[in-house]
Amino acid sequence: MSAPTANKPTVTEREARQVAEAAREQDWRKPSFAKELFLGRLRLDLVHPHPLPADEDAQRGEEFLAKLRDFCETKIDSAVIERDARIPDAVINGLKELGALGMKIDTKYGGLGLTQVYYNRALALVGSANPAVGALLSAHQSIGVPQPLKIFGTQEQKDAFLPRCARTDISAFLLTEPDVGSDPARLATTAVPDGDDYVLDGVKLWTTNGVVADLLVVMARVPKSEGHKGGITAFVVEASSEGVTVENRNAFMGLRGLENGVTRFHRVRVPAANRIGPEGAGLKIALTTLNTGRLSLPAMCVGAGKWCLKIAREWSAVREQWGKPVALHEAVGSKISFIAATTFALEAVVDLSSQMADEDRNDIRIEAALAKLYGSEMGCRMADELVQIRGGRGFETAASLAARGERAVPAEQLLRDLRINRIFEGSTEIMHLLIAREAVDAHLSVAGDLIDPEKSLSDKAKAGVGAGVFYAKWLPKLVAGPGQLPTAFGAFRHEVDLSPHLRYVERSSRKLARSTFYAMSRWQGRMETKQGFLGRIVDIGAELFAMSAACVRAELLRSRGENGREAYQLADAFCHQARIRVEELFARLWTNTDDLDRKVVKGVLSGTYEWLEHGIVDPSGDGPWIAEAAPGASRRENVHRPIR
Repeated sequence: MSAPTANKPTVTEREARQVAEAAREQDWRKPSFAKELFLGRLRLDLVHPHPLPADEDAQRGEEFLAKLRDFCETKIDSAVIERDARIPDAVINGLKELGALGMKIDTKYGGLGLTQVYYNRALALVGSANPAVGALLSAHQSIGVPQPLKIFGTQEQKDAFLPRCARTDISAFLLTEPDVGSDPARLATTAVPDGDDYVLDGVKLWTTNGVVADLLVVMARVPKSEGHKGGITAFVVEASSEGVTVENRNAFMGLRGLENGVTRFHRVRVPAANRIGPEGAGLKIALTTLNTGRLSLPAMCVGAGKWCLKIAREWSAVREQWGKPVALHEAVGSKISFIAATTFALEAVVDLSSQMADEDRNDIRIEAALAKLYGSEMGCRMADELVQIRGGRGFETAASLAARGERAVPAEQLLRDLRINRIFEGSTEIMHLLIAREAVDAHLSVAGDLIDPEKSLSDKAKAGVGAGVFYAKWLPKLVAGPGQLPTAFGAFRHEVDLSPHLRYVERSSRKLARSTFYAMSRWQGRMETKQGFLGRIVDIGAELFAMSAACVRAELLRSRGENGREAYQLADAFCHQARIRVEELFARLWTNTDDLDRKVVKGVLSGTYEWLEHGIVDPSGDGPWIAEAAPGASRRENVHRPIR
């Protein structure tokens, strides 16, 4: 067999988009609350009354959470993990004994069989003890071997790998490469068919859990050949296979205990039986896995928000300035109110999305993506506000605080740890584009050929007829709705009245749909280049989804006699805060600096403003911007460290 070449796929922008489009789930076989919201329809019936877990699922989940809480309080020392930049083996082995590796794995394979709701609550709990431990468990179960096998694996694969993942083996997901991030069409790792095997060659970057993993999900490109469809394909790979080398354990500004590395494959033989799904289905498998897998990050952001609220409450009550606690100064009080209200809303979003995932009645691909987007952004903001509330102590490390005799509050660590969530599993910018694509799917389905420059006149004419029928029925419904009726949503009118907020959501949903339609009519085929506009459209949708979830959760708690009055107060505060953000986003749809920004960017790239950089020194080291990742044998020590 000939040696692999270093040639990387060369693709045009259009080809890259086609690859991404082919990977997304094309059909909508189930209803979607968020999809309807972007189309101008508030389908509250899809989320209210709030769905609930079955009694036996709740009992099993609560019993595990009690054990996990005891473990977190007695066995996880976050300060040690931060100091040593490593999760102790004893902690990981303890989690294995507890069954935490198999939280989402069915009991028939040795797992705990927790629902998505309780899995996410467990991650919030572990993440509050130490975010790096939460990341290890999440990467293993949310996107590692268990989840894709659960959806796409054969029975033989499930029997072979799921028992290992449930108790002993840590897994990792390997997609990113040194020169390939959110554009998988340029994937360079290859899997060449050879008899009953595939032979893998390539380099993967930022392999979370990769340093300690026993099993890997690897995305590689299969060349098209006789008998082989080819395309990006998913494989389960034994990390101990000959030719697999972990070349580096990466270090980051946060999550210091994260076992994240660079993994090289050199002529690694993988049995064809380890291929997940058919050839060419790798990206679809990855995206489908992430539909629910993305909920793990906002779940841990919920835990972070709860901790921020606890510290803000305790600190602001004892810290006095100008004769009264700092919490009673409006400048600080507004930050505390934001943290409390946002934590309530974010928990509402995650719990609602998780329960919908468990029921499987709705398509939650947009809801999960919105939860990830909203949670990662708001989690960072809450942590930043906590640092500000703590002042100089917020900027000081916990170790330094302890050394001079004060409570070791790791506020600055939380801010560093949470920052990666805006990049993990799809950056905010990529999430904007992904959600926007799903949000306009109905329009593209009926009018896509009209704005496609490569379509023939006959295709455009046919599309015009279909679009005319669709819009003739749809557009009139955007003019008026229940949001204009003072009595609408009366079920949410109690001591605190949330019905005006739901009427606002309904009106804003129709306004959002009208704005999207106008933009498509105005820009047509250039719509996909208007990323600033699309990002604001998505952010409005995220706020409206969060407002809906907060109101529905408040009513659930009221109906169950669980702090209902206080829940209504928090939902009311959140909705008032969110409405201000929504109005600003609507204004910025049409009044912004997007065109001017593009001109400045062109000037920056051409060197027009290079004079502005004078008067500094650059402390960066030497070396290429992107490391060389040509396939071949490794020349570095293998730092793979399986934990037993």
